[in-house]
Amino acid sequence: MLDFISYREEFCLALDFSAPFVARLMAAGFLVMSAISGAEPGEKAILLPEMHQKRSVLFFGNLHEGRTVKRLIPRYELKTGGLGREAEDPALFGMVLERCAQVHGEDWLTPALRQSFHTLYRTQGAGGRKFSRKSPRMAAFGLYRGGRLVAGEFGAAAGRVYTSYSGYKEENSAGSVQLVQTGRWLRDSGFAFWDLGMILPYKELLGAQALDRGEFLELFRQAQG
Repeated sequence: MLDFISYREEFCLALDFSAPFVARLMAAGFLVMSAISGAEPGEKAILLPEMHQKRSVLFFGNLHEGRTVKRLIPRYELKTGGLGREAEDPALFGMVLERCAQVHGEDWLTPALRQSFHTLYRTQGAGGRKFSRKSPRMAAFGLYRGGRLVAGEFGAAAGRVYTSYSGYKEENSAGSVQLVQTGRWLRDSGFAFWDLGMILPYKELLGAQALDRGEFLELFRQAQG
């Protein structure tokens, strides 16, 4: 369960899991999470939009690649899902989303929230035209070695900001390579910055810095034009 005491003034609560509502939350800069409302059988999921008081952000000029990762990169291939560009794999988003739930559990990535993410992915862009091109797009990055998916992450792209939600790795070093390759891809594709959400040591090692909520939101809104 989430420790709400440690994150005061960061969570909201809602019951609407519809894809348009989730998309509007993402467009406003929220990280969209969820939880089961209680421990009894049949308890329903609640939506928990989160806005950290401090946000981990990577500006691509600060991307730290490291010698080991640079040496390993040629062994792998990066593919995307949901961003409509080269090396696009339409099935990747669903695979990565469900694998993240298997690896990390469903404490916040509940079935109801995953269904919302799947719906948003299916109806975005060429998949359905139900949302404008400026609407947030669910996306995934997958790292392959020898045709096998060995690391991945999913998130949402809003304007020129990509927000990471969760990721996993199947072999040593694959996670680090996936992060660096994703950072390179976002940089080369014209994104303004990479929103990494909660501050964690591995993100700082990647080159991320902590921004106050107000500063983050100002930059986030500027990147939506």
